[in-house]
Amino acid sequence: MERLCGPELPFWVANQTLHTDQPDLPVCFQLTVLSWLPCIYLWAVSPIYLFYLKKNNRGYIMMSIKNRFKTVFGFLLWVVCWADLFYTFHETQQGISQPPIFFITPLVLGMTMLLATFLIQFERLRGVQSSGVLFIFWFLSGLCAIVPFRSKILQASSKVEVPDKLRFTTFYFYFGLVVLELILCCFNEKPPLFSSVDTDPNVCPESTAGFLSTMTFWWFTSMAVKGYKLPLEAKDLWSLNVRDSATVLVPKLLIEWEKEQAKAKSKQNTSNDVVYSKPPPSTSNHIGEESGTSPEEAEVLLSTRQVLPRQPSFLYSLIKAFGPYFLIGSAYKLLQDIITFVNPQLLRMLISFTKQKGVPDWWGYSLAFLMFFTAFLQTLILHQHFQYCFVTGMHVRTALIGAIYRKSLVITNAAKRSSTVGEVVNLMSVDAQRFMDLTTFLNMLWSAPLQIMLALYFLWQNLGPSVLAGVAVMILLIPLNAVIAVKNRAYQVEQMQHKDSRIKLMNEILNGIKVLKLYAWENSFKEKVLAIRQKELNVLKKAAYLGALSTLAWTSAPFLVALTTFAVYVTVDENNILDAEKAFVSLSLFNILRFPLNMLPQVISSLVQTSVSLKRIQSFLSHDELDPNSVDRKNTASDFSVTVVDGKFTWAKEDSPVLHDINVLVPHGSLLAVVGHVGCGKSSLISALLGEMEKLEGDVSIRGSVAYVPQQAWIQNATLRDNILFGKPYNEQKYRCVLEACALTPDLEVLPGGDMTEIGEKGINLSGGQRQRVSLARALYCDADVYLLDDPLSAVDSHVSKHIFDNLIGPEGALKGKTRILVTHGISYLPQVDNIVVMVDGRVSEMGSYQELLKQNGAFAEFLRNYALEDFVDEDEATEEIIDDEDLFPEDALSNHMDMVQSEPGINEAKRNFIRQISIISADGETSKSRSVRRHGCSQKKHPEPQEKKQQHGMEKLIQAETAETGRVKLKVYLEYAKAVGVLLSVLICILYGCQSAAAIGGNIWLSEWTNDALQNQTADNVNMRVGVYAALGITQGVLVMISSFTFAMGNIGAARKLHHNLLVNKLHTLQSFFDTTPIGRIINRFSKDIYLIDETLPSTVLMFLVTFFVSLSTIIVIISSTPIFAVVIAPLAFVYIFVQRFYVATSRQLKRLESVSRSPIYSHFSETITGSSVIRAFGRHSAFVFMSDMKVDENQKSYYPGIVSNRWLGVRIEFIGNCIVLFAALFAVTGKNDLNPGLVGLSVSYALQVTMSLNWMVRMTSDLENNIVAVERVKEYSETKTEAPWEIEDKKPHPDWPMQGNVEFHNYSVRYREGLDLVLKNLTLSVKGGEKVGIVGRTGAGKSSMTLCLFRLLEAAEGEISIDDVKISEIGLHDLRSKLTIIPQEPVLFSGTLRVNLDPFEKYSDDEVWKALEHSHLHKFVSNQPAKLEMECSEGGENLSVGQRQLVCLARALLRKTRILILDEATAAVDLETDDLIQSTIKTQFEDCTVFTIAHRLNTIMDYTRVLVLDKGQIAEFDTPSNLISQRGIFYGMAKDAGLVS
Repeated sequence: MERLCGPELPFWVANQTLHTDQPDLPVCFQLTVLSWLPCIYLWAVSPIYLFYLKKNNRGYIMMSIKNRFKTVFGFLLWVVCWADLFYTFHETQQGISQPPIFFITPLVLGMTMLLATFLIQFERLRGVQSSGVLFIFWFLSGLCAIVPFRSKILQASSKVEVPDKLRFTTFYFYFGLVVLELILCCFNEKPPLFSSVDTDPNVCPESTAGFLSTMTFWWFTSMAVKGYKLPLEAKDLWSLNVRDSATVLVPKLLIEWEKEQAKAKSKQNTSNDVVYSKPPPSTSNHIGEESGTSPEEAEVLLSTRQVLPRQPSFLYSLIKAFGPYFLIGSAYKLLQDIITFVNPQLLRMLISFTKQKGVPDWWGYSLAFLMFFTAFLQTLILHQHFQYCFVTGMHVRTALIGAIYRKSLVITNAAKRSSTVGEVVNLMSVDAQRFMDLTTFLNMLWSAPLQIMLALYFLWQNLGPSVLAGVAVMILLIPLNAVIAVKNRAYQVEQMQHKDSRIKLMNEILNGIKVLKLYAWENSFKEKVLAIRQKELNVLKKAAYLGALSTLAWTSAPFLVALTTFAVYVTVDENNILDAEKAFVSLSLFNILRFPLNMLPQVISSLVQTSVSLKRIQSFLSHDELDPNSVDRKNTASDFSVTVVDGKFTWAKEDSPVLHDINVLVPHGSLLAVVGHVGCGKSSLISALLGEMEKLEGDVSIRGSVAYVPQQAWIQNATLRDNILFGKPYNEQKYRCVLEACALTPDLEVLPGGDMTEIGEKGINLSGGQRQRVSLARALYCDADVYLLDDPLSAVDSHVSKHIFDNLIGPEGALKGKTRILVTHGISYLPQVDNIVVMVDGRVSEMGSYQELLKQNGAFAEFLRNYALEDFVDEDEATEEIIDDEDLFPEDALSNHMDMVQSEPGINEAKRNFIRQISIISADGETSKSRSVRRHGCSQKKHPEPQEKKQQHGMEKLIQAETAETGRVKLKVYLEYAKAVGVLLSVLICILYGCQSAAAIGGNIWLSEWTNDALQNQTADNVNMRVGVYAALGITQGVLVMISSFTFAMGNIGAARKLHHNLLVNKLHTLQSFFDTTPIGRIINRFSKDIYLIDETLPSTVLMFLVTFFVSLSTIIVIISSTPIFAVVIAPLAFVYIFVQRFYVATSRQLKRLESVSRSPIYSHFSETITGSSVIRAFGRHSAFVFMSDMKVDENQKSYYPGIVSNRWLGVRIEFIGNCIVLFAALFAVTGKNDLNPGLVGLSVSYALQVTMSLNWMVRMTSDLENNIVAVERVKEYSETKTEAPWEIEDKKPHPDWPMQGNVEFHNYSVRYREGLDLVLKNLTLSVKGGEKVGIVGRTGAGKSSMTLCLFRLLEAAEGEISIDDVKISEIGLHDLRSKLTIIPQEPVLFSGTLRVNLDPFEKYSDDEVWKALEHSHLHKFVSNQPAKLEMECSEGGENLSVGQRQLVCLARALLRKTRILILDEATAAVDLETDDLIQSTIKTQFEDCTVFTIAHRLNTIMDYTRVLVLDKGQIAEFDTPSNLISQRGIFYGMAKDAGLVS
């Protein structure tokens, strides 16, 4: 240094600097270190920065005034620096020799200023709006220039004359310019030209935010303010940054993944080459010659030497795609870890400063500000790290969802079979989420060990080997925590199982709630649910005890560690004195240690889980894909539209082929019917034409575009119109024609919003036939060249199917001239088709026209004989009149289900449910009678009408949207929860937590007293007393923690039990109309999600809230008690804190709600896509659906991203308050240094250092608490819905044997479904004598079913009354009434459980009675063949019984109850004729003395009844014996004629 500065300018003078009240740095130090520091920084960073700028070009920015000023100032700075340099040269010429430093420093500074000026311009050309690099440079320059600034003024004021006038002035020029540059650097440039930013209306301010704004997340403030003023809505959210959107991220990952796969393949091929070179290369035709030898041989050789092929590693592609961005976050983390350890060192210096007398005060102040500054820097760096990690997590999730979605559209059926829809949706929701959660803490893997090593190093310096005792305790606690975690995991699994079974049961109860009400079975099921709930609560209880233990470990750990360390330290050696420095620095280091030690096990377990997820996702993404070239779509040469030559197809490569030797040629524009028995491969043939099957050999080609109508209609959750348009533009006229052809016009009049009605998931609010017709309409609208129709007429009744055949499919239909391939069971249409293909066991057995095939008398003739049963009509007649429903063997229902089940292996739960729903075609009037009347009417009145109708309805949705709560949670809800916990208990819990904090403070105050012994030198005497009391206080705290945790857990479990019980009881008592208007999912959500929140999340949130609240409180108490003046600062800090907290909570709560609302559409759209993938592929809508999915993911991330940032925004602000507390605690400790002992200083500052974390968590917990307490509100809301009449009314109980006769009278009876709707039945008056059999007929919507519901009081009278045997039914309890009536419902509902429970849930009857009932219902043989007999398990919804058997089980129920009045709601299409006859005959014999009401769809069943009631628009139209009604030639006669019962 002397060589640089010369002997006159020393580098360091201690007396000038440290030991004086007016410190100043020597000139040499100023000229070297302070001047060079910023320069070194800028030169070091610029190569990397320039490289980064070369890579990232955002377009250039126009020269602005600001930019010109910056450049000019930079230039001036260079001039100023070099002026100094030239002045030095000038002096040398004058003969005044200056040390070399006067040449070097100005030269270096001048060069650096030129570099900075160059950077300013280069950034402008590269579109950088705000530069962090330059900001830090100007900041450093300004900071370093402050010292010379001060010392030059001091020099000037002490001497009369300024010695070096020129340098004096240039320096102040320099300083002024640097400050101006710094100020200019804080502002932003305009966005670059041609950037995408301008076009977006709601752009995220982050992209244009300056460096300071980015570091402090200031740019988020605008949203926080908006969210505070009004609850945020989706439209307030910023649009997603391009870098976060699915369109950027998914391809990025997929490109890497494809590279990986290609690499793996090439490796595999090289390993296989060796093998294939063995057989000589064949010159002639490969297949002919080698097929005998080579492949098998090669296979054998392969199997021997092929080691497992290298799997393409998905992890590697993830790392390549998202690693670099993540590494920036890791760099921040490293910095932060190092800075963390600065504060304990500063604390040590501060404590030693308070001990020393007569040292300058500015030491203390600079220490205080240094502490503040490092803490602040740490905050900024930490949150930058989190931001990078969270954004990486978000990217990974988006990319995974996109990759899985794209894959699911192209996997083969074999692959689809290996994972159910649920599993794949789980990949998306659960597994992708795991990746997201892991990325946030992944850095802990290396950071935790690093922090532990550093902490131990500093502790060792402080206390020597005694540290090992404390560390040993920590390490011993790790296995304890691990054991608790493992146990907890086990409990959680068990808990989930109980929860699943409870939800499954609830789901069944809610799905079958109508049946439960009709049979009065609610109590039996309530007991079942409560039994499961009890098990669930028992597990919760165990988990809570464990939780209390782990809380104990977690709170007592730091204390135990400190205790053992200090005790060992003091007792090992007499000379070891525990003073404040050692004690409190060690404490703060132990506090740093806690976090990594607790995080490490969690990160590792999370890592294990994620690796499982990784395997699952990788195996899914490695599935085989459909070969897009298996069907040749380019074919233009031949005259045939569809050709299959020597086709051999299978569903999966390893299965045996399903179709053999298929040769089909379909001429252009012809109609080909495919017929055959169930499971003969008709649907498979269609799939083969679509390219859905694996082609083993042969050629398939299709000319032109394809439209496909699957057997199970696939309906999207969108409006009816969108379902039909399916992405094509809307054309009014064409659309109307399509609706007409598909017989949908009359349905639109029934739907609440016309064609804008929203269709539920899986088409839930359409009947089976309507779904099928919508599916047909979609195909017709898309106007393709080839139509593949897979049995589209099965789900609709005969009249509609005739209409559709004539107007759509047949020779005169809308599709004439197109090529059509129709799979059908309807023999009546066969005479009108051009060609028929007959399939038998996967082969084409015959092909030709109808007449030709009849003459051959082969398989086809046999097929006809089978299907027509007895009443086969001559062909010519068949073409004129459709054979009616009953003569066609169950052409619709069972046959095609079986077909499904056998021919499509890809079947799974969802599809099965689907079949169930279709097979029970609802009473929505798919019935032939009602249709026929409607059809005649529909073609005359064209459609001016739906238009007006639509306007008057507005956009009526079937289901009210669920309201997302907005605004603050009311205090009432908290009180409700406290009440559920128990008021006294709640108060007690708070008191216990208070005591526990008091004990902790006591322990630390005692420690500070103990450390003060060191000053009075009386340590040796009372070491034992000090250690003993310290231990006692700590143990007290531990015990209190235990007790409070236990009481807390008990209170919570009590609350959970109470809330669930009330909810369940209320739901079983709720009116039926509530279930009709509320989607089941929403009710289930209350039972699953909300109860789960109350069971598990809410308690932990409340617990954390209490803990953090008391920690923060005790910190403030400690600081105030040691430095009372601190109280002054509290008010402003608390004000800022509450202010920030209110802003954050309001915004983040709404963001969370928006995020969860936008999350479910991703998954529902996905599961919808999987079920309809074949339709999507057939129509070529692949990319449109991918785009839709990406949109939905982006929509979700749009609310998730501000959610992450809001946490960062909050963190920076709250930690700033925490840092202020540290600053003030230290400052006041310095000012009050003379009255304070070091122990107290150590105590208050070390408390302040750990408060930041608690403050931060406290806000988070308030927010979480508000989010989760909403669950209580929601459960409460559904526990208070309106209930039906009481189940039993004690003083109105009817006689046990009532009703004796079974007379039923309706007296002027009217009823409506819900308040505000029209009457369904108007003024019915009729009386039925006991034992009469009455048939009820009428077209759809006439009120047939309503009439039966009134008997059970599922609908309460609007006026009038019903009496049974002179007892008014409105006056007795519902169970008393319902248990005396029996209904055989239209849809047979079974519950999972044993058959016995399904027949007799209350176990009222003996086994013999049950067997007898089964015998009469023709199930005896079936049940006695089962190994479990009566204990046979029925699966959910009775899946494992056929529909017919289920219907018979319902009959057996009725036979068991054997009440005086029986109501039979006859099933439409679900039951084949045989079952129907069985039921009818049983009713005739077994119930002959009972009153029977039958709602008839097949008129022939009621022709021999005593009377028939014809309803029309809710009024009695006709009521007489069948023969009289026919002779009257009224409505009934018309129906009978339609049904072909009268000529």
